[in-house]
Amino acid sequence: MRKIAVILLLLLVFASFSLQGYAEDPDKELFQEAKIYLFDKKWKDAQEKLEELLRKYPESRLYSLALFYKAKCLQEQRGKEEEALRVYEDYTRLEDRNKNLAEEAEISIIDLAYELYNNKKSFSQEIEKRLSSPNKVIKYYAAVKLSYIKDKKVASKGIPVLKRIIDVEKDDELRDRARIALLRIDPDALQEFEEERYERRAVIFKIRVYEKETDRTKFSLNIPWALVDLVFGAIPEEEKTLIKGKGYDLNRIRDELTSERGYVLMIEGEKIIIKMWID
Repeated sequence: MRKIAVILLLLLVFASFSLQGYAEDPDKELFQEAKIYLFDKKWKDAQEKLEELLRKYPESRLYSLALFYKAKCLQEQRGKEEEALRVYEDYTRLEDRNKNLAEEAEISIIDLAYELYNNKKSFSQEIEKRLSSPNKVIKYYAAVKLSYIKDKKVASKGIPVLKRIIDVEKDDELRDRARIALLRIDPDALQEFEEERYERRAVIFKIRVYEKETDRTKFSLNIPWALVDLVFGAIPEEEKTLIKGKGYDLNRIRDELTSERGYVLMIEGEKIIIKMWID
């Protein structure tokens, strides 16, 4: 979610433009009062002022702006996430919606749907619908957000969009985020995709995680060494803690792996053994 400061800055710009010379109008006075509460992060008080404006002055030029910030106020109040989502949706259907705020509303809907998903799985549909958005920012954000959902069947619906990001976008940071998202969903999906992009397969990073008791492989991954930073970035925090507890940090691991071709770095935990090497 973007920082509230950005939203409030937008509010200041829009409000100062809209209210010039009209301070005596009651709808604008209500909006001015709501704006003060917004800056003070008094969400409930701001919400009440905005709702009064919406109720009394449905024809006001500030109506759409008030509706957007009502959704923002609801979003900031615990337990009102679902109501906030619905109000954001109402805003996106307005004919006079602002393009930038409409995009912000869509992003907020995705964030809220993700939060609500834990209690009601059907909210994943709100994220899935935005995979077909004509707006790339919304579409890409939805795909990355889906990658955090533990149900892989649901998360995998974002794979086509993530692969397209890697294939067509030039921004390295954006493409890296898409790769990490693919790793969260299905490492094989990234492996298959990346193999098409690498003609030389000589330098491959391999990682295996085994159960101690059964020697069964719990996790297996082969990818080009060029993506090793992304692999380390995708390792779960508990595994990072395990590595740190054994005296390794990521830089040291890289150094050890590249010191000798075929060198196997082994990290032993209570229940698992991790092996990493370059082949």
